Amino acid sequence: MDIVQLDPPLVALDKDAPVPYAGEICAFKIHGLEAPFEAVVLNGTSGEGQLRARGLVDCELQKEYTFIIQAHDCGAGPGGTGGKKSHKAVVHIQVNDVNEFSPVFREAQYHVAVTEGKIYDNILQVEATDQDCSPQYSQICNYQITTSNTPFAIDRNGNIRNTEKLSFDKQQQYEVLVTAFDCGQKRSTESVAVHIYVKPVCKPGWQGWDKRVDYEPGTGSKQLFPKMNLETCGGLLSSVRTTVELQTSHIGKGCDRETYSEKSLQKLCGASSGSTDLLPAPSTSTNWTASLVTDSERDSDLIFRFDGRQAAKIPDQVVPQNLTDQFTVATWMKHGPNPGLRAEKETLLCNSDKTEMNRHHYSLYVHNCRLVFLLRRDFIQVDTFRPAEFHWKLDQICDKEWHYYVINVEFPVVTLYVDGVTYDPYLVTDDWPIHPSQIDVQLTVGACWQGGEVTKPRFTQYFRGSLSGLTIRPGKIESQKVISCLQACKEGLDINSLESLGKGIKFHFNPAQSILVMEGEDLENMNAALRKVSYINSRQFPTPGIRHLHISTSVQCFGEDTCISIPDIDAVVMVLQPSEPRITIAGVDRLTRPAADLRGPAGLTLFQDLHIISTVTKGDTASHHTAGRPGVQEEIIHNLDYCDILVLGEELRPEQESLQLQRSTLLGKHLDATNSTSGMSIYGVDSMSNYEQVIRQVHYYNWHPAQTPDRKFRLTCSELNGRYTSNEFTLEISVLHKSEAGENVNHMVAPSQYMQVVPHLAMVHSLYPTHSPGVPSAATVVIVICIAALVVVVVLGIYRIHLTHQQEGRSSDTTKERELDWDDSALNITVNPMENFQEPQGAEEEASEEDEEDEEDDDITSAESNDSEEEEEEVPGALSVKQGSKRGQLDWDNSTLTC
Repeated sequence: MDIVQLDPPLVALDKDAPVPYAGEICAFKIHGLEAPFEAVVLNGTSGEGQLRARGLVDCELQKEYTFIIQAHDCGAGPGGTGGKKSHKAVVHIQVNDVNEFSPVFREAQYHVAVTEGKIYDNILQVEATDQDCSPQYSQICNYQITTSNTPFAIDRNGNIRNTEKLSFDKQQQYEVLVTAFDCGQKRSTESVAVHIYVKPVCKPGWQGWDKRVDYEPGTGSKQLFPKMNLETCGGLLSSVRTTVELQTSHIGKGCDRETYSEKSLQKLCGASSGSTDLLPAPSTSTNWTASLVTDSERDSDLIFRFDGRQAAKIPDQVVPQNLTDQFTVATWMKHGPNPGLRAEKETLLCNSDKTEMNRHHYSLYVHNCRLVFLLRRDFIQVDTFRPAEFHWKLDQICDKEWHYYVINVEFPVVTLYVDGVTYDPYLVTDDWPIHPSQIDVQLTVGACWQGGEVTKPRFTQYFRGSLSGLTIRPGKIESQKVISCLQACKEGLDINSLESLGKGIKFHFNPAQSILVMEGEDLENMNAALRKVSYINSRQFPTPGIRHLHISTSVQCFGEDTCISIPDIDAVVMVLQPSEPRITIAGVDRLTRPAADLRGPAGLTLFQDLHIISTVTKGDTASHHTAGRPGVQEEIIHNLDYCDILVLGEELRPEQESLQLQRSTLLGKHLDATNSTSGMSIYGVDSMSNYEQVIRQVHYYNWHPAQTPDRKFRLTCSELNGRYTSNEFTLEISVLHKSEAGENVNHMVAPSQYMQVVPHLAMVHSLYPTHSPGVPSAATVVIVICIAALVVVVVLGIYRIHLTHQQEGRSSDTTKERELDWDDSALNITVNPMENFQEPQGAEEEASEEDEEDEEDDDITSAESNDSEEEEEEVPGALSVKQGSKRGQLDWDNSTLTC
């Protein structure tokens, strides 16, 4: 609307009325700023006028206008000359508002957090505005929640409250939509979202930690609590003490350790040699443990469980003899309290009289959760009252956990190591020495043998618990460094970047690094320190499964009688299954060699072209889609702990064949070897390349290959005491006998009607290469055909037969020449009587002498021949059960060959 409603109306009177022109009003003029208004005359005679707006007027731009208006008469005549003005009148104009704007909220959305279990009068206030200029349309008169079924309400001022107690467990977050109305009841075009978060009741404790942490093998150290912090609910603390415990008692023997055999571990840790394993894996040679119960659930660990009914007798040839004043007894033991009312002795190890009497020479037993070591000296060693029983009272003995016990004896001092920590006996009792007798003794494990003073010999004082790795090492004691190595855990807690720990943080690890204690005064520094705690497992192939974590915290407050309590938390580390390696042995699987190679000084190298590799299957998405394979093979490097060379079929005959390995080959390596008629075992924790080098140096000797069938050997290798085994690589040895070679050669050299099975010298040299000086040239072929050479061959052949009877089994290591082997049983020479020949004089004399010796040899019976003495000469430094003799070598004197 453009007409201004003036109060009073716009009217101007002139006293000159009714005089024409002079008494009439001709115009109204507005004076002031550029007011958007104009005044028009409606009736000049009555002086009525009207005020109009010249354009649109916006209340939001300007609510009021004030200006001056004057009336003008028409003057003296039509031209308006001499006109007069009225006095000035002030006009006030107020622009009426129109409700053209909707309410708008100040925030795009609202967020608020509340604690569960409380009724709030005001959780949050929302606020909306309106751009209209009048109070009627610019004020917000009402708010409304448009979301249904919510436990909230809102008043006209925008205050939100909850109508019921909120529960964190029921719902942790609400979203409420709110709209606004101005006093003209115009509604906001868009509602606003209010996010209300429900917090649990503040409980002091650790926050931001995961209940499960996955550990990938081979990834080194992994943080356990990267986002953990301690909530104190506003309480002021003076100090914080936190203990992190890694619980691994269900893994192996108390934690993840290397599961190599006891011998391999001792070799790896540098232990003294000469120890005797009293609880080895059952086999044909160690059958005394076959009747014992083993714990097959353990991962490659050889554990024997005793329930009070099993025991084993150690064979006499295995029992270590002559225990001196220095020796070591070591074992892993897991033992709990005896459920019996009257606790009896539980014997781990006992050396007692086999018959007649019941004397215990030395023993190790548990009695009333005390470990006792008994050592009775012989009367010939000492004849005075001396220490005989050593007692230790420790919590570890009956805590049903695995511990490593080592008893070092330096008589009369006996020291006990438990998990690498030394303990002195709390009680030592003396006794008289044992008087000497001719009674044999019996060493037993798991009980004590009572051979005398009873009607029937039997076991007594049975052990109840688990044992592993029970060894005795006479003559030496182990150092603490070796003991720590043998029982060291390969998993534990760690701290990333110790140097970055905050000031004032104190920490302490136990020896096994399974318990970490941290203490500090500043809460933020403690939070940062706990975030650096990590888990590490240094094994290449760790035992998969769960490791439990327990975190306990105690705090102190500033001068308050009561302080907050921090609840303990429990989490787990899940060690994932490692990629299983596939160990592959490859090489030449069949060897055909002449018999002379087997009798030579170097013997036959069995595995000269051996290669050992190991691969794992890695998941590869690309490969899976393209090649249709679940993964790709990737070669890895790891250790081996033993390789066995097994003789297939009949065992080796020590008098004529053996496997040998130079001791020098083992120098600088963590390897050792044992040898027997059934094969050779190379053991020790070392790299695959070192195993390759050693196995390639294994030689096979056979001094009578004609009497031995073709041999087969099987090679297998292991990692982690059989947890991962290789393929079975079989090698077959075929012996090429001289008769077979001679027949093929002779048919090419001479017609059969003149000679039969006579080896050609040049061909012999080609089949059996030798490094002798004076090897015949091509011209020798003509000379050898000569009758004189044939006679010499016959003489030497007969001489060879004589040497075979006299020196069978003798080996010679003083020459490097290969021997020339003849099969005299097939020697048949036909001489053409039409051909003239001359024998060298020396050859005739030799033939005459050999004929006489041959006649004498004909009188020797086979029994007398077998009883003749044989010389045995071993290869220096070689591993051999027994070496057969080697035949003497035959040297050729080419100067005696004439044609």
